[in-house]
Amino acid sequence: MSKNKETLEALSKEYRDSIPADLRTTHTFDWYLEQCYDEPRIARNAHQRVADMFDFYGTSYDEDAGVVEYELASEDPLNDGENTFYGRVIHEAIHEFVNKVKSGARGLGPEKRIKLLLGPVGSGKSDFDRQLRRYFEDYTRRDEGRMYTFRWTNLCDVVHDQDPADDVVRSPMNQDPLVLLPQEQRDRVIEDINEELDAPYTIRNEQALDPASEFYMDSLLAHYDDDLQAVLENHIEIVRFVADENQRQGIETFEPKDKKNQDETELTGDVNYSKIAIYGESDPRAFDYSGAFCNANRGLFSGEELLKLQREFLYDFLHASQEQTIKPKNNPRIDIDQVIVGRTNMPEYRDKKGDEKMEAFNDRTKRIDFPYVLQYEEEARIYRKMLRNADLPDIKVEPHTLEMAGLFGVLTRIEEPDSKSIDLVQKAKAYNGEIDEADDIDVKKLREEADQMADIGEGMDGVSPRFIGDEIAEAIMDSMHRDRQFLSPLTTFNHLEGNLENHGSIDADSFDEYYRYLELVREEYKERAIEDVRHALAYDMDEIQRQGEKYMDHVMAYIDDATVEDELTGREQEPDEQFLRSVEEKLNLPEDRKDDFRQEVSNWVSRRAREGDTFNPQDNDRLRRALERKLWEDKKHNINFSALVSSSEMDDDERNKWIDALIEQGYGEEGAKEVLEFAGAEVAKSEMEE
Repeated sequence: MSKNKETLEALSKEYRDSIPADLRTTHTFDWYLEQCYDEPRIARNAHQRVADMFDFYGTSYDEDAGVVEYELASEDPLNDGENTFYGRVIHEAIHEFVNKVKSGARGLGPEKRIKLLLGPVGSGKSDFDRQLRRYFEDYTRRDEGRMYTFRWTNLCDVVHDQDPADDVVRSPMNQDPLVLLPQEQRDRVIEDINEELDAPYTIRNEQALDPASEFYMDSLLAHYDDDLQAVLENHIEIVRFVADENQRQGIETFEPKDKKNQDETELTGDVNYSKIAIYGESDPRAFDYSGAFCNANRGLFSGEELLKLQREFLYDFLHASQEQTIKPKNNPRIDIDQVIVGRTNMPEYRDKKGDEKMEAFNDRTKRIDFPYVLQYEEEARIYRKMLRNADLPDIKVEPHTLEMAGLFGVLTRIEEPDSKSIDLVQKAKAYNGEIDEADDIDVKKLREEADQMADIGEGMDGVSPRFIGDEIAEAIMDSMHRDRQFLSPLTTFNHLEGNLENHGSIDADSFDEYYRYLELVREEYKERAIEDVRHALAYDMDEIQRQGEKYMDHVMAYIDDATVEDELTGREQEPDEQFLRSVEEKLNLPEDRKDDFRQEVSNWVSRRAREGDTFNPQDNDRLRRALERKLWEDKKHNINFSALVSSSEMDDDERNKWIDALIEQGYGEEGAKEVLEFAGAEVAKSEMEE
C-alpha cells in the first residue's frame, strides 16, 4: 500500500471517528421520550446548554479575585492553547458573561436580554465570541451536548396538495421534538423528566410549533381523527441536530449592511417565491425560514457591530429578546430559543447611550465590558501568543522586550492616580501584582477610583494590542533586514515612537501624552537593564549568602531586643542599625517601614525553619534584590563603566565573562552585548553627574 493511500485512509478514519455516532440515524418519537427520561439534559434550552458547555471543558477558581476561569478561554483545550485569553479583566468579563447565561438558564431574567459585549477595538470581544461559537459546535457533537430535532415524513400520503419535493420536511426552526406534544401533555412529561434531572435548573418548554409544522400537525390530526399517536408514529422521525455555523444551523452571525440595504427579512425570514406558485402566498409552507434568528434557533445568535444598525432595524431585537419571538412580515409570531450575543465598539455605544429613542433597546440589553488588559505581563503574553502562532524568523526576543511594550500599552489605558503617593508606573506595577515595592497600595481602591474617573470604565480607551503587535512585527522584520538576529526593547521603542502618528485609531490629541508614556517606559527599561547588568557584574552567590545570614542575625537580635556576636572580635554588640538600613534602603524602604519589613523576613525565615528548609536569601525575592544591590554599591566603584561601552577598553576574557552571565539570564549573545553597552553608558553617565 502506498504511503499516500495509507495517509488518506488514516485521515478518512479520523474523519469518521469525529462524526457523532447517530448523526445519520433516525429514531422514533417514543425513543426520544425514553432518552428524555434517561438523560433529561438533552431537552435543555439554549441558555442551559451553553451554561453547561462552559463547565464541561473545565473550570478553575481564582479565590483572590473571586473569579471563575473557564478553560475554554484560559487553556483552549481544543486547539492546544492557540486561542487563550490573558488578563484578569478579560476573565472577569467572561465570568460575568457566563453568570448572565447561567442566570438565564435558571429563568431569572437574563434569558430575555441581549448580552452586549462592549469594548474598544482589539480588546478580545470578537475573539471570545468566535471561541464561543467554535466550542458550541464541538459541544453539540459530543454526547454530553447532544440535541435532537424532528422531520415530517410521508406528507404526500395525507396532504393532498403537498409538493412531491416536500414529502419529507425537516422542522424549519429545528425545534425540540417535545413541542410536538400539546402544552398540557407536554407539561406532564416535563414534570416527570425534571424529577430525574440532576442540574441547577429545570427543563421548561412553552414554545408553539412554527407555522409550517403547525399546518402539518393540524392536517395530519384531521386525517387521523385527532389520534396524536398515529401522527407521531407514521409521520415523525427524530434526528440528531448538530450546531454548524457554516451550514447556518444552531449558530448564526449577523453583520450590518449599508443602511439603505438593511432589510428585516435578513433577521426574520421571507417568502419563498419558488413555493408561492405551488401553495399560494398566504400558505405557511411558502415561507422561507432563512432569517438569522431562524437559523440560530436552539443555539447562538452573534450580532457583529450591533449598534451600527439603524434604530428601526433594532426593533426586531426587542421581541427577539424580551418575548423570545420574531414577527416576519405577513406571518404570525414564531417562538425562538437562543442566546443572543451582540458586539459593539465604544463610539457606537456612546452615540446610542444618550438616545432617548433607544431606551427600550437599552433596557433589554445586559452590558458586559471587555476592556483592554491592564496587567502588562499578561499583555506580553498576548504578544508572545502572536509570535508563537506565527512563522517566526530565527530571531531572539530579548528579555523585557514584550513586557515593556505591554507596559506602554497599559499606561495608555489606565487612569492617572488621584493620590500623590503613587505615580502612573507604580500604579501599573500594582495592577501587575508588584505591590511589594509599595505595600500600602490598595489595588481594589485604585480600580474603584479609576472606574469613577473614567467615562465608561478603566481600560476602555488607549492603544490596542493590535497596534503594538503590528509594531513588534515591523521591528522583527527591520532587525532581520539589518542582519540583527535579535529583537530588543530599544528597537521596539523606536518603532512605537516612529509610528504613533501613523496609526489611524490614535487621536491626535493623545500624541504628546503617549510620547510621555514612552519616555516613562524607557526609564523603567533603563532601570531593568542596569539591574540585569548589576546582577551579571556583581553577582556572587557566596557573598550574598554571607550578607544574608549577617542581615538575618542582626534582624533577629533587633526584634528580640538582644545582642549579636561581632564577626571579627567575637564580642557581643547591639544590632548594627547602619548595616541593616544599608540593605533596606536598596528597596527604597523609609525609616517608618523598616520594622514591618524586618518582621516580614523574620516570619518567612521562621516558617521555612518549621518546614525543615534552610535559610537561602535566593528564595526571598525582595531580600535577594536588596542584597544584590548592596553588593553592587560595594563593588561598582571598582568597575570601569565607560569600558563597557567600548570593547577596545576592556579585557576580552572579562567582557566575555559578563556576557556569559547575561546569557544565563536569558539574553542572546548579541542582545547581551547591546544591554551591556546601554547599561554601561547609563551608569557611566550617572556616575559623572554624581
